[in-house]
Amino acid sequence: MRYIFAFLGTLSLALGVAGIFLPVLPTTPFLLLSATLYLRSSKRLYDWLMSHRHLGPYIKNFQEKKAIPLRVKIVSVSLVWITLLYSAIFVAQAWWLRVLFIAIAAGVSIHILHYKTLRE
Repeated sequence: MRYIFAFLGTLSLALGVAGIFLPVLPTTPFLLLSATLYLRSSKRLYDWLMSHRHLGPYIKNFQEKKAIPLRVKIVSVSLVWITLLYSAIFVAQAWWLRVLFIAIAAGVSIHILHYKTLRE
């Protein structure tokens, strides 16, 4: 089971990192899942993730304070809107697809903004 948890943790980590760059893919849930799976599979992997220069503090802050830093909120919401508005205007041909892109952007923005803001 430890190997399965380690594999799933690595897969979840890859999806979480991809979520940093892909606005519709959530980052936080995948990183939290990775931490949990690594904790169950390998202390070495868990310690590596939690001491990672960029991901470790992000996971710790969210676990302890259920908050997202203001800079992360601004960047996330901005990227969501830039990407999905571009898609709605220049890529989508059907009106319902344009409405769907804008609805997704609104939903993701509301989800991100509903968390407390962590003052750095």
